[in-house]
Amino acid sequence: MQQDNAQYVVIGKIAGVYGVKGWLKIYSFTEPLHNIFNYAPWLIRVDGEWREVGVAEGRPHGKGLVAQLEGCDDREDARTFVGCEIAALREQFAEAEPGEYYWTDLIGLQVLNQDGVDLGRIDHLFETGSNDVIVVKGAREHLLPYLPGQVIQEIDLAARVMRVDWDPEF
Repeated sequence: MQQDNAQYVVIGKIAGVYGVKGWLKIYSFTEPLHNIFNYAPWLIRVDGEWREVGVAEGRPHGKGLVAQLEGCDDREDARTFVGCEIAALREQFAEAEPGEYYWTDLIGLQVLNQDGVDLGRIDHLFETGSNDVIVVKGAREHLLPYLPGQVIQEIDLAARVMRVDWDPEF
């Protein structure tokens, strides 16, 4: 399946195998976690190529999730998917509210501070207990708290720039 990566939103990752009947442990990036099952079909990146895969069944298991993919009936079949990203088509997502952004739209933005100093590009984001953190990679790595109106001054998706109030030495 050949499509532009901009059409995809990564919603999770396959974390491991579960049992002997082809089930997989799923790490979901959605909130709440089980919302990953609302997107069908899944697009799974295997060896650098996106493949459309149906989910035969999925359910919560302990603090995580498990799923069985269509046509994946044993542990060896399941093992081929471990570590693969799970995505959905962008058109399946609601438009973000004003001032809200999907993380996938922020990745790759150039980050400039209030003095115009280029801190680098957003590599990824992660959650903490209090606020999300933006990982900016440039000449050095910066970890910026995602605090709109405080640290985050402006996000311009069209220009692919985020302006921040941040000391480049920190």
